[in-house]
Amino acid sequence: MKKSLFAAAAFSAAGLFAVPAQAWEGQVVECYGKVWSPPKYKYSEVLVKSSRTEWQHRNGQVVKVYYAPVYKEVKTQTHEGHWIMRKEACAAPN
Repeated sequence: MKKSLFAAAAFSAAGLFAVPAQAWEGQVVECYGKVWSPPKYKYSEVLVKSSRTEWQHRNGQVVKVYYAPVYKEVKTQTHEGHWIMRKEACAAPN
């Protein structure tokens, strides 16, 4: 009698542990894919040398020469690159 009660208790305990495995089976509701968003930058110009005019001797003449301003471009990162989760169509189950 004791052996049959012990066997019945062991069998019922094994059945209780098997139930949660069935509870994890569910349905796919939505699917998402990872998309890389690159970093964003702000560009600005810094004046290095201003414009100027200059008188020069060329071919026996005096000429007025214009020199354009010189700028340096400065690149500043405003946002870092990151991953974005975007909604996608779900793949068909295999």
